[in-house]
Amino acid sequence: MKLEGLIAAQKRLAVGHSILPVLAAKQGSVEAGIGGEERVTEIFRKHSFSFDHHIFHDLSPTSDEKFQMDTNVLTPWYGVVLEVKNIGGILEFKENPPQLVRTRDDGHKDGYESPVVQLERNRDLLTAWLKSRNIHLPIYGAVVLAYPKQIVAVPPAKTKLLFPNLIPSYIRSIPQPAKKLDIDTFNWLSAELVNSHQRYIPRPICESFRIPFGDFRTGVWCVVCDRFGMIKLPRTWQCPFCKATDHLAHQRALREWFLIFKRTITNRECRAFLGVDDIYTANRILQSRNLSSEGAYRYRTYKMDFSLNK
Repeated sequence: MKLEGLIAAQKRLAVGHSILPVLAAKQGSVEAGIGGEERVTEIFRKHSFSFDHHIFHDLSPTSDEKFQMDTNVLTPWYGVVLEVKNIGGILEFKENPPQLVRTRDDGHKDGYESPVVQLERNRDLLTAWLKSRNIHLPIYGAVVLAYPKQIVAVPPAKTKLLFPNLIPSYIRSIPQPAKKLDIDTFNWLSAELVNSHQRYIPRPICESFRIPFGDFRTGVWCVVCDRFGMIKLPRTWQCPFCKATDHLAHQRALREWFLIFKRTITNRECRAFLGVDDIYTANRILQSRNLSSEGAYRYRTYKMDFSLNK
């Protein structure tokens, strides 16, 4: 969703807008992160384990404090948390203060939050989550660099650092003590993790990057000719430039509103954004999306539940 919002925002900003390089850089970072996690997922698809295990990707269990694990492996003997990073250049894991420093090919240095700190935080929070269900399992962890082309000048002092192809052997090397969860408890716990998952809903782009609403182009986008300004006709939308029709065009536009601008929308805002003059037409469009609403008449606001709208 973060990537979707970044792409939609750039599409609606004028060429040459000062924030575009920032959004493009953020998009690249998000895409790299997704690519790294997919690389790890592919490793698990290609390898099997002879013991009971469940693998979870991008899991965010409900807790007193929010946390998200890139990959979590659960077995009846232990759990493993993997923090995946896909950052090019020469990497240095600093200890005091904890920080990841990347040196680019041109010599420029960038500082990031230490993945070691992120990993330890997730291990602690998962341990607390398990204890709240009266489950006591050792939780191991490692930082995974998505591609071997990433060069490590200074590795972390105490934390395991892996490339994806080393993950299976690392997991197999973890000891399996005599005490373990019985199969029913193991399966129940896995179901609890899945049922406890909360989908990550990013803040709207305007809020995250402090971009004025007025900087964005309004209107309904035509997927055929890549222009804004589709016109509402009975039961469909038509592009005035290429004459293509699309009866679902408003659905994409409304989703972009919630990703770019804010979490709520009024009838008036809907009309201004979609380029619709009629109050009742806008009302039908809003009601057709099964949005939750509050208030009455002109004070009514609508909200999209992203946990239901994929």
